[in-house]
Amino acid sequence: MGAIESRGYAVAMRTLLALLALFAADMVSAQATPVAAAPDDGDWPPYRRMDYGDALHWTYQVGEDQNIVQKGVAVRVDAGPGGLSRGRAFVVYDLDTLALAAAWTGEGFIDWKGVAFDGSHNSHASIAGETAIANPIGPGFARPGTEDFSDQRFVGRDGRRFGPIERSWGRFRGRRDVGGRTLLEYDVGTARVRELPGGVEVDGHFVFSRTLEIGACSTALKMRICPKASGNGISVRRDEGSRGVGTGVIDDFDVLVIEPGDQPVRFQVLFGAPAAACQAAVDQGLLGLGDELAAMDAEPEAHWVETARSEVTPGPDQGIWTIDEFTLPDTGRNPYRSWLRLGAFDFFADGQRAAVSTWNGDVWIVTGVDQPEGELIWRRFATGLFQPLGVRILDDVVYVGCRDQICVLEDTNGDGEADHYRCLNNDHQVTEHFHEFAMGLQTDAAGHFYYAKSARHAKTALVPHHGTLLKVSKDGETTEIVANGFRAANGVCVNGDGSFYVTDQEGHWTPKNRINRVVPGGFYGNMMGYHDRASSDDADMEQPLCWITNAFDRSPAELVRVEGERWGLPDGALLEISYGMGRVYLVLEDEVDGVHQGGMVALPFGPFATGVMRGRFHPGDGQLYTCGLYGWSGARTRPGGFYRVRYRGGPVDVPVGMRAQPDGIELHFGAPVDPETARDPESYGVQVWSLLRSRNYGSKHIDEHPLAVTSAVLSDDRRTVRLEVEGLEPTMCIEVRIDVDSGAGEPLSAVIHGTIHRIPAARRE
Repeated sequence: MGAIESRGYAVAMRTLLALLALFAADMVSAQATPVAAAPDDGDWPPYRRMDYGDALHWTYQVGEDQNIVQKGVAVRVDAGPGGLSRGRAFVVYDLDTLALAAAWTGEGFIDWKGVAFDGSHNSHASIAGETAIANPIGPGFARPGTEDFSDQRFVGRDGRRFGPIERSWGRFRGRRDVGGRTLLEYDVGTARVRELPGGVEVDGHFVFSRTLEIGACSTALKMRICPKASGNGISVRRDEGSRGVGTGVIDDFDVLVIEPGDQPVRFQVLFGAPAAACQAAVDQGLLGLGDELAAMDAEPEAHWVETARSEVTPGPDQGIWTIDEFTLPDTGRNPYRSWLRLGAFDFFADGQRAAVSTWNGDVWIVTGVDQPEGELIWRRFATGLFQPLGVRILDDVVYVGCRDQICVLEDTNGDGEADHYRCLNNDHQVTEHFHEFAMGLQTDAAGHFYYAKSARHAKTALVPHHGTLLKVSKDGETTEIVANGFRAANGVCVNGDGSFYVTDQEGHWTPKNRINRVVPGGFYGNMMGYHDRASSDDADMEQPLCWITNAFDRSPAELVRVEGERWGLPDGALLEISYGMGRVYLVLEDEVDGVHQGGMVALPFGPFATGVMRGRFHPGDGQLYTCGLYGWSGARTRPGGFYRVRYRGGPVDVPVGMRAQPDGIELHFGAPVDPETARDPESYGVQVWSLLRSRNYGSKHIDEHPLAVTSAVLSDDRRTVRLEVEGLEPTMCIEVRIDVDSGAGEPLSAVIHGTIHRIPAARRE
């Protein structure tokens, strides 16, 4: 395995490299000079070349069969630059059970399988190399005051255990940077624990270390180290003056027994190598307990001091809206070869900066987003997060919605990057299935958080969180399911009346894409979700606002409401952002007798080069900003993109409203239309069809046929047209085609897709 140097040397080298990097950052921009590939990059794909830092939250297979760490954090413990992907010695902790799950050595880190790495479906990452220890899934500490290590977590429908252990037993609190190393923080019973993993090569063997500080506790604690039959030597060193720490065997595992006391206890465990190598590490003064304890209190170290540069590229001066692009300093143009497939973003209060997350675990601070044009400066703020697809900034603090937790990123020393990754909430029930993304992160007026959790693709749900809209209290103490029965809800829009909007994707039990107005307690149709419903009747679910056929908008993403009056559409208008088409649609909301229905129309700009998923209105300029990525099954395939949709002024000639009437449909336009073409029934076409909801994937159009438009009556202000439609009845799907002229005499063509659940008994004025 080649020489692996001690951690002390590593810290010194990192400090030197950081100083050199600060000098280099002032001299050369990453924009002007592409970053040269490292000597061992070869033809590595982008996910392999990326520097993830020395810690990465992910799902890891660590042993045979079902030995899978669903919510793990892997930490590199050997010295050297380049992060995990260039390391040679690693540990992984199970953050659900607070256990050290595995330790291993060898080049490669993991096999790089999984949808966010090599794009593979129905796969997940496995550790690669020579395993030093592998513990089975289960608590890392016995229930406080007992010898009970039995796994008592929630039992999924496949018989496995999922989610975190109960909080009275233990709770993950987060991780910190200390002198360039990763420190874990968690609770066991009433004791606060700090743990610093480490290691060193001794006589051809790699000796791993766990240095711990365990706070005051009133009962004895028992910590599992490894299976007794593993052949590992174990050496324990206790800080002088600390209370007792002893060794023992429980259920064929080597364990440590920590006596109760009102003062912290500090100690170190060496393991993962033969007894002689562990003893040699002690004899040679390597991984000294005093040094490692001191390292636990070291100041954070700046890792990402180099910045990258890109540009604001203004859109063309045509149309009422134009798209300005924020070009990305992608893999070869940023110092850390980060793969910039953007998952979410939000603005800081100054409006000049945005925090942008990437699918592979980064958060970058982008400065200059308020400029009409010019240079953008990108500074890496955090890394190693688990597929962060939601970002929310509150009081200029960055909250990130990840697959495993809501994480608060704190810069405690003001050096421009996060050094405390505080876990606000990790109630998330995670399995290894590739499809169960945690989508979006929003807050309500009280500060509570919301995100959507996808179900398993083509497989029955295992845990209650599969296919749900979830609420996390402002303080992170509670999680509740707001509604269920979703397949793949890509984000959430929080309304002011206690309802929500989410999209969903075509699939099994979801015959086409849908826009859902969600009410608490509602069920939204996915029979493969986690519930006890026996009936698959359509009447047994909440109906969508509208069904969306794939040719119109495949893979709808998050919905966002217009804020203010500076974007051409009214304040509060609802927009749908499309991953599949790379477009933005206006949602035409309608309500009849308390039943919500409506349609969608594409706005006249785009498409973007990337599938977009998230949107926010800028607090300063009032314009729409969007970001997104390409993973699979989309029409827009650039890996990532960040955009501003700028209103240039002028009449909004598109339809901005559609309402069902007793004898037809009423269309409302954003500006006056040409009377002659608007009053001609031949200017409109109406088509209707049904869908079959079943266990099959999607649905064909059933009984698709046209309906005759017999008259078109234009209002005095020339903004509203009432179409009399022969034979119109409630229908799952309706298409309205419009070919009129604008008030200025220009062609105005639009297509509306929607759903009519109910037709009013009397005409609505």
